[in-house]
This record gives sequence, structure tokens and C-alpha cells, in this order.
Amino acid sequence: MIFDELRLADRYFALHPGLARGLAAARSTELARYDLGRHEIDGERLFVIVAADTGRGRSAARLEAHRKYIDIQLALEGNDEIGWKPTTACRQLAEAYDPARDIEFYADPPESWLSLAVGQFAVFFPDDAHAPLAGAGPVRKAVFKVSLDWPW
Repeated sequence: MIFDELRLADRYFALHPGLARGLAAARSTELARYDLGRHEIDGERLFVIVAADTGRGRSAARLEAHRKYIDIQLALEGNDEIGWKPTTACRQLAEAYDPARDIEFYADPPESWLSLAVGQFAVFFPDDAHAPLAGAGPVRKAVFKVSLDWPW
């Protein structure tokens, strides 16, 4: 997992070419104009989902993990509290992996919490179980999905 300020995102560009493109797109001023929903940047290799929701609170937020995509999450309005736990430490599978949706859920409690404010971002790799929308109040956020099958 990576948690940092968006203005410092270029320090992570060398980790993965898709991560570099996703973080660059996250800093784009165009992002603020996106309607809710999915927006393709590079087909299935890189896209963003813009959503508006209300925090569920820590007790209702569920840990999830993905196998095909890296998540780059950022708050566009409001704060998003997100729980985290490494998948290797998760013991209670709540919903088995669904390859069509690229998601699995765990009933374990998060090990730690972060508060994602406007101007910050978090990156979750496949071994990072994360529980978004764990705070309270309205949040408008963007989730960039970066394919692990990026051609080198």
C-alpha cells in the first residue's frame, strides 16, 4: 500500500508503467469534470470509476481485494476513511473471488486505518485488502483501475 500527497505522486512512477499513467491522470484537472461512472483512459488496461457515496462507518466497511488490478483511490470531495490489512493476514473469507468482477471480500477487521483527504491518494496492490467508505458523511471519489497485465 502507498499513501501520500498527490503532488508527490511522481516519486512512484517507476514502480509500474500503468501506475505512472494512472497517477498522472489522477493529477489531471480534467478529472474534476468527469460525471459519475466509468471512464476509459486506455481500454481495460487503465480506467477510472468516479462515484459519490456516503460513508458506512468502520463497522460496516468490508475488506476487499483484487487480483487483476491495482487500485489508485483519491477523494475528490469530502474525506474517505479506508481500512487496510494484508491479504496474507486475512483468515475469514466472506465472499470468494469473483473473476468477472475482480473482487473478493473478507470478514476480518482492518489492521489499520487511513483518512484520505482531498489532495491525497492511496494505492492498493493485490496483496492489500482495503475497506473503503469507512468514514461518515458524503464522499465523491475516483478509483483508477490499473491492469497488472500491462505490456512492458
